[in-house]
This record gives sequence, structure tokens and C-alpha cells, in this order.
Amino acid sequence: MREQVEIGRGRSAHRSYTFDDLDIVPSRRTRSSSAVSTAWQLDAYRFDLPLITHPTDAVVSPTTAARVGELGGLGVLNAEGLWARHAQADKALAEIVARAADDPAAALVELQRLHAAPIQTDLLTEALNQVRGAGVTLAARVSPQHARELTPTLLAAGVEILVVQGTIISAEHVASDSPEGEAPLDLEDFIDSLDIPVVAGGVGDYRTAMHLMRTGAAGVIVGYGQSASTSTDAVLGIGVPMATALVDAAAARRDYLDETGGRYVHVIADGAMATSGDMAKAIACGADAVMLGEQLAAADDAPGGGWYWTAAAAHPNLPRSSVVGVPQRGCDLAAVLRGPAPQADGTVNLFGALRRAMAKTGYSDLKEFQRVGLSVRR
Repeated sequence: MREQVEIGRGRSAHRSYTFDDLDIVPSRRTRSSSAVSTAWQLDAYRFDLPLITHPTDAVVSPTTAARVGELGGLGVLNAEGLWARHAQADKALAEIVARAADDPAAALVELQRLHAAPIQTDLLTEALNQVRGAGVTLAARVSPQHARELTPTLLAAGVEILVVQGTIISAEHVASDSPEGEAPLDLEDFIDSLDIPVVAGGVGDYRTAMHLMRTGAAGVIVGYGQSASTSTDAVLGIGVPMATALVDAAAARRDYLDETGGRYVHVIADGAMATSGDMAKAIACGADAVMLGEQLAAADDAPGGGWYWTAAAAHPNLPRSSVVGVPQRGCDLAAVLRGPAPQADGTVNLFGALRRAMAKTGYSDLKEFQRVGLSVRR
């Protein structure tokens, strides 16, 4: 039972923990990092790195999606982003970056303006074909509001993994702004109609994670991409203390595994991971993989050119992300993910650091590492 704390007369709240509240505890055994595997498999798709990119144009272009795949992760293209709306998406990105250099607030307005252009399925297909042509696993993200509309185009283009992602998502999305007579998106029926694995989220508690697992999702995203750019807590008052949220989702995964007699649903951590140490703690709390965005924006070859935002920044009425500058590390995407690291702050060679954390605590693979000991600082 979660600890309850009285916050005033007649009202209590759950005590929750962030990654900063925890430390990983070494075991009695260590091993060589060369004897450690960071491999991860989602349905029939195997990856050398437990990485899914946060689906933002600041990080994922068709070129970088292909590059992430080549490096061992899964690049997820935003099917509602600039690549689906503008024939010259590179030019549109350059306009945002130029505005941001002078005034980040003006860059947000420009981003909203660019996203007001309609989605063109031929442009979306062209972008997806570019990724598929690189021979990597093809994945795309849609919001719950547009999942039914865009999925046929994605399937026709050969998308192999579908990500249905919103800030907060439930098993049934009810949209008051849907066209008259349109039924809400029932994720269970929607997922059941597809022949490809679906990853859905974000969630922040046991009950919602369990509900999403019961829809047939192959993976559940925990969190909403919390980073220096996100303002969901300020705008909506909603926060996800990631350590507790992941432990709760992992508990839902275990209970669902028992409930179904063996169906395993992957837990993916999205947000609040500033360093490789935070990534290691996310796996230790039960995540099977991590969804990274801001960390990858620090690469010299990131599409955002030193700037980062999430898909929520483009909302026409209530953006929940700003356009923020990200310190460049003087290295490319390959170095950010696999090294070598020119500095000792946990922002480069992210997965080399994860491998070393696993080795130093004596665990040979990700599933074993989920059992590592944890201590609370406070």
C-alpha cells in the first residue's frame, strides 16, 4: 500500500518519488561490461539499444530516424509534424531555429503557424518511404485525435510499429471537438483491428497503465516527456514523479502478466531523464526501454539545430511546451548514444553508461537489472 501523507485537515496525498530521490545500490557481484547486453525486443522487432525517440521534429527527421535505427534504437517520426505538412520541412525548421535565436517566444508562434497547415498524406508517405528505404524498423506517432484518420496512410506506407501518444491518454479517448457523429477512439477496438504492435501513452499511475495493457497495447509509455521545454505541470497542474510512476506501471505489468497467463507488455519511460544515471534508474524502476528527446537534441546533427520542443508545443490553443535552447555537446548522434564521451556529466555515451551501470552492479541484461537494489535519499 502506498504511503499516505496528510496535507491538511481531512485531505491526504500519496508520497511519490523522482529519480533524484533514489540511488542504485551495488550488489556483491560485478562483471565486465563486455558481458552485458542492452538488447531489447518489442514484439518481433529486436533492438540493440532500449531506445525509442520522443516523436518531435526537433529530434526526428527521416534522416535521423534512419540513423537512430542504424545505431540500434527505434526512431519514431511524428506523423502530424512538419514533414507531413510542408514540402520543404527543412526550410520550415530553419525558420523556427532562426526565430528562436532572436526570440524563443516568437519561435513558438511560428511553430504553431506552421502546424496550422493541413497534413498532406503524400508528403507523409514520402517521409516514411525515406526511412523505410534505409532498411530500419519503421515507426510513426499519431495523437489519439487523429489515429483513426491517419493510420490507413501509415499502414499503406509500411509502418511496422505504431505509437499512439498524447500528454495523458486513456483506454477510451473522448473528443468533444470530433466531427459530429464521430465515435470516440476506443483503443481496444482500434488496436484489435491492426496487425502491427501499438505502443500507447502517456500514463502516470497503476490503474491507467493496467487499462491500457488490457486494450492489447504491446507497450505503455509512462510520463509525458518532462524536460526543460515542457510546461504541463505549470499549465495543467499535472505532474508525474517518474520513479513511482514506473514502479506502479511495472506492478501493473506483473499483474497483467498473471491475469493473462503470460502476455508481457513493455513499459517505456518518457521524461525526467537528464543524464545517463537517470536512464539507469528508469530501468531499475521497471522500464524496459527509455524514450529520449532533449538528450538527443544536444547532438550536432539533430534537426532542431540546438533547440528543442515537444509535439505539445504546436497546440493551437494551449501549448504545453516551449522552444528552448539545448547546450550542444560537440558530437554527433552516434557519440551521444554510443560514445566516446568527451565530458563526465552523463550527457554523452548514454548507453555505454547504462551498460557500465549494469556491469558495476553485476547484471547481464535489462530484465535482470530491473531487480537491482534501490535506496531512498530522504
